[in-house]
Amino acid sequence: MAGGLDQEQFLTILPREEALARFEAAVFPRELTSELRRLADALGHALAHDVIAPIDVPPFDRSNVDGFAVRSGDIALATEGSAVRAVLNEETIACGVAPHIVVAPGTATPIATGGPIPRGADAVVMIEHTQPAGNGAIDIRRAASPGQFVSYAGSDIARGEALMRAGTVIGSREVGILAACGIAQVSVIRKPKVAILSTGDELVAPGEKLRPAAIYDTNGPIVTAAVTENGGDASFAGAFPDDEVKLEAAMRKALADCDMLVLSGGTSKGAGDVSHRIIGRLGKPGIIAHGVALKPGKPLCLAVCDGKPVVILPGFPTSAMFTFHDMIVPVLRRMAGLPPRADAHVRAKVPVRIASELGRTEFVMVSLVEAESGLIAYPSGKGSGAITAFAQADGFLRIEALADQMPADTEAEVTLFTPHVRVPDLVIVGSHCTGLDIVTAPLVRAGLSVRSISVGSLGGLAAARRGECDLAPIHLFDDKTDTYNTPFLVPGLELVPGYRRMQGIVFRAGDERFEGLDAQGAVRAALADPACLMVNRNQGAGTRILIDRLLGEARPDGYWNQPKSHNAVAAAVAQNRADWGMTIAPVAHAAGLGFIPFAEEHYDFALVAVRKDRPGVQAFLASLASHETRAALAQAGFRPA
Repeated sequence: MAGGLDQEQFLTILPREEALARFEAAVFPRELTSELRRLADALGHALAHDVIAPIDVPPFDRSNVDGFAVRSGDIALATEGSAVRAVLNEETIACGVAPHIVVAPGTATPIATGGPIPRGADAVVMIEHTQPAGNGAIDIRRAASPGQFVSYAGSDIARGEALMRAGTVIGSREVGILAACGIAQVSVIRKPKVAILSTGDELVAPGEKLRPAAIYDTNGPIVTAAVTENGGDASFAGAFPDDEVKLEAAMRKALADCDMLVLSGGTSKGAGDVSHRIIGRLGKPGIIAHGVALKPGKPLCLAVCDGKPVVILPGFPTSAMFTFHDMIVPVLRRMAGLPPRADAHVRAKVPVRIASELGRTEFVMVSLVEAESGLIAYPSGKGSGAITAFAQADGFLRIEALADQMPADTEAEVTLFTPHVRVPDLVIVGSHCTGLDIVTAPLVRAGLSVRSISVGSLGGLAAARRGECDLAPIHLFDDKTDTYNTPFLVPGLELVPGYRRMQGIVFRAGDERFEGLDAQGAVRAALADPACLMVNRNQGAGTRILIDRLLGEARPDGYWNQPKSHNAVAAAVAQNRADWGMTIAPVAHAAGLGFIPFAEEHYDFALVAVRKDRPGVQAFLASLASHETRAALAQAGFRPA
C-alpha cells in the first residue's frame, strides 16, 4: 500500500482512550503562537500571558449616589427632628469634573453619582435626606458614617493585581474589565488554522441540484461551524470526489496553509476510499490510529504529518460529529490555548432496553423529558446516518465496551451538550405525523418549547402510562370492536380526538396496472404481476395492519422491505425501487404519486389526565380546536375530528 502502510495497520481497532492518548502524544507538546490583538478582535481567543492591572479602578474616590459631599463629623448628630445646616460650596461636581474647592467644616458640595470626592470630604449624604434652607445652604436630616456612599480608589481593581490569568478566554465581560483599565490590545494565542475538506463522489454542495443517488454535503458546513465554536480558524475548502490525484493535491495545499486538516468520509476499507492511502505520503509519523472501538465512529482515522494533525472523520453525520466532539475537540482546544470543555452531567432513567455491541464503547444520543420520578432519557434510535440525531439530542450516555446492552429502567449518567437541561413545556411521545407539526406550530411561535419523540403508538402509550409525557399520539385499530384507539386506553389516560388521515395505495402516476382501480383491485393487480414489487411497513405500525388485511396470506416480492415511515414508502415508489405501497394521502400528494384511498385512519392523542392543566397542554388543546389549525390541517389533506 502507498507510503509503506500495510493493511494490518488499518485493521487494528484501538480502544478510545488509547487512540486519544496516542494522538495527543503525537501532537503535543507544541509551542503556542501568540499575537497582539485589539479588544474587539480578541473575542474567543485565550490570553497568552497574565494581564496585570496598570491603574486603580476606580482611579479616584467617587460618589455612589446623587447628594452632597460632607465631613461626617459635622453631621454626626443630625436627625429628622434636629437637622444640621451646611453652607453650599460654589461648585457642583459631576462625572468628569475635577473638584477645586475644599470641603471645609460646616460646608457641603453638591455631587453627582460617579463624581470625584473633593478634598476635605469623607462621606456623601443622599439628596433625599436633605432640604434646601435658602441663601445657599441645606439642612441635613440624617447622620453619615465615614466612607458612606464612597467608592475608594482601587476598590474594584487595584493597580498591580493580576487582572486575568493566561488561558482566560476573552468574552464580553473580559473586554469590559480590560477596557476599564485602559487596555486597548492584548496578547492572545493565535487560533489554529483548520482546513476542512469533504470527500465522496456522492456529494453535492447545498444550493446545487441534487442528482440521482447523490446527497447534499452536510459534514463540511457542520464541521466548519464546530471548528469555529471550539477555537479554530476554520476554512472550508469544498467537497472533493474520490480521485486520488486531485484529493492529494487538495490535502497538500491545505496542510501547507493550515495547522490542522479535517476531512470527512473516505475512512472505511472500500475501494473508493483513498484519503487514508494519501496520508502516508504527507509526512511523519503518519497514521496514529485507523479504527477506534467506538459506536458511532469506528472508522475514525487519526494522523500527524510533520507536526500537523490530520483527521478523517466517518462519513455519516452523527458519527462524524460525535467523534469530532469526543476525540478532536480536546486536541483543537489545546492547540488554541483554551481550557478543556466543561461538560455538565445529569442522572436520568432509560425507559427502554438499548442493545449494544460487545467490544465497542457505545455512545447513545438521548432526549430528556421530565417525569414525576425525575429525568427520563429516550435514545434517539435514528442511527449514525441521521442529520437530526445530534442536533435534536440533549446529550449522550455511555455503554461500556464489555456490556452487550443497557437494560430498561437503568439509571445512567447523561453528558449534556449544553450547560443546562432544557425542560420542554410540552412533551409528546408516540407516533409521528406531519400534521402534528401543524398543531404545534402556534405553540412554538408563542415561545413554548415542544419536545416530540417518535417511538410509535404502542411506545407512546407505554410512556403515557409511566407519566413520561403529556400526550401520546396513537392510531391503533382494534379488530374486536372495529374501532380506533379508545379500546387501548387505561385508567389515567383520556382520549383527545385529533384528525383523520386517509390511508391508501400509492403508485407512480401513469402505471396502467393501478389506474382507475380501487384498493382491493389494485392489490389483486399487483399480485397478478410477478414483476410488480411492493414496499411494506414495519411490524406493529398501524399501516402494516391495513396492508396485511388487504394481502391476506399473500407475501409478494418486497413484503419484507419494511421502512418505518410514510415518507420512506413514498420515496421507494417515486424512485422506482418499488411499484406500490401504502401511505397517507398528504405524503403521496407531496411526492407527486398516484393515490387510491383505502381506509380513513384516526390519529388521536392519549392525554395523561394529571398533566391536563399544564400550560403547554392547554395551549396544545387550544391549538387543536382552533379554526386556524383545523383549516391548516384540512389544507394539508387531513380531516379534523
